[in-house]
Amino acid sequence: MNSSWKVVAGVVAKVVSLLLTASLFTATLSAQTIGVSIPAATHGWAGGLNFHAEQTKERLEAANPELNIVLVTANSASEQANDLEDLVAIHNMDALVILPFESAPLTGPVRNVKRRDIFVTVVDRGLSEEGIEDVYVAGNNSEMGRVSGEYIKEALGGNGDIVVLRGMPTTIDEQRFDGFMSAIEGSGINVLDHQYANWNRDDGFTVMQDFLSRFSKIDAVWAQDDDIAIGVIQAVRQARRQDELFIVGGGGMKDIVRRVMDGDRLTPVDVLYPPSMISTAMELTALRFISDTPIEGEYILGSPLIDQDNAEQYYFPESPF
Repeated sequence: MNSSWKVVAGVVAKVVSLLLTASLFTATLSAQTIGVSIPAATHGWAGGLNFHAEQTKERLEAANPELNIVLVTANSASEQANDLEDLVAIHNMDALVILPFESAPLTGPVRNVKRRDIFVTVVDRGLSEEGIEDVYVAGNNSEMGRVSGEYIKEALGGNGDIVVLRGMPTTIDEQRFDGFMSAIEGSGINVLDHQYANWNRDDGFTVMQDFLSRFSKIDAVWAQDDDIAIGVIQAVRQARRQDELFIVGGGGMKDIVRRVMDGDRLTPVDVLYPPSMISTAMELTALRFISDTPIEGEYILGSPLIDQDNAEQYYFPESPF
């Protein structure tokens, strides 16, 4: 009996092994590949973008064995265009999620991807030509500016002198700035000056130093971006004027959110422009293959005010941003 049982058990084991092998082979054949192409972590917000992309890749693949996600990062528009060619030729992707390094240079390459009947999701920076993508996911730049302006106006009681540090001359900056100015329109808030700080902490420090040397009274600073805000904080503390003003940045950088959580007077709030929008884009694209949910269209995310009451839910200590 024992000998017969061993023979039967051996046969069963071989059959199970063959079934598992066949199942894995079939799953491989039917797997859906999503290519994710994003800029490399060249600055804080992009670092957060990469963090959330990697986390989402792991989560989606673990929950959905039929999905294969290929994540690539680029240091330039030309490198990203080459990545798209590899995603098509080597990985035979079924869908693309892309945050373009630059809009214009990537429009043609993404159009070529779409012509192969590949599902396309564009994130944050739109393409130069409308109608290429199936899904568009982005933050709300106008809302980001409006929320910042409303807070500063309310915090100052509708009157005060402020300075503004903008990003760089782009549509994104214009939308944020216009939203901010519309929020304070008609109030007693006086914008002493506004200068570009290129979404960079070193430039934020330099521009703020200039403002502090020229204006003896500044009630608040809109830094627009958390990288800029870090430079502003340094300049203000160096000038020992931290008790006369407050700073509103934007983005959701963990260092700023931590300050908000701790009740820092200099940075009482932040305004979210989430690098986690890449997660939203990847999850929506995955739904295209794992459910019958219709997902085509635009998804514009909100820009909530982060204050001491809700800051903890926006704090990601493991993120580089």
